[in-house]
Amino acid sequence: MHRARAAGARVVHFPEGAVCFPHKRLLSALGPDEVGPSDRSRFRWDVLRDELALTARLARELGLWTVLGSVHRLTAPNRPHNSLYVISDRGEVATRYDERMLSHTKISYMYAPGSASVTFEVGGVRFGCALGMEAHFPELFGEYERLDVDCVLFSTTGEGTGGGKAFATEMRAHAATNRYWGAFAAPARLDGGAPAGIVSPDGEWVARCPGDGAPALAVAELGPQDPAGALARPWRRRARAGLYNGYLVQDARSDDRTVL
Repeated sequence: MHRARAAGARVVHFPEGAVCFPHKRLLSALGPDEVGPSDRSRFRWDVLRDELALTARLARELGLWTVLGSVHRLTAPNRPHNSLYVISDRGEVATRYDERMLSHTKISYMYAPGSASVTFEVGGVRFGCALGMEAHFPELFGEYERLDVDCVLFSTTGEGTGGGKAFATEMRAHAATNRYWGAFAAPARLDGGAPAGIVSPDGEWVARCPGDGAPALAVAELGPQDPAGALARPWRRRARAGLYNGYLVQDARSDDRTVL
């Protein structure tokens, strides 16, 4: 957070589980050899709350919006959410995003799903949030386009096949398809996984951490799009809304798909 503020950032974005992400086998009541329902009595909620309070205090001291992954406790016997806290530059929780599209293990044994998209604004820039494995679900990212976001913050652990490489590729596609910025936050890894970075609305990396496994920071300024890019987004909205229906023709040669 200190490094981000020194680099001039107004928002710092951390991976899924940046503060807390207990392993499914360590929490399993049947574990560690078998994955089963989570035994939350093993979990130190008081320690987590203290850590989050310290983070919020530092966000206020630095004047830095802070988006970080953690577990959000619900009322017993409900399972917690897997979440992104959005802490404002005043050290207050501005909002929270709860992962909606949970993996098989998460939904079966660990977490309660969220139910809504979440947006917030900093300096006239509107952000949306996504989490975990949700890069696999383009409908969530299309929803954020309809909500007029300028950037989607996607946090993940990058675990699974490819070490998050598929997620990184999908983030480039979501940014280019929806013509907004994308931020891909993942832990530094030594196994060749995809490093964190920031994607422009044309789907290109504008800043990226090195892939050497060392902790690093990617910084970019989210500026306005070029004129052609600015026109692309409203045009695509018109196309999706049925623009081409008025141009359809009645023609036998159009209907017959078996002739040259």
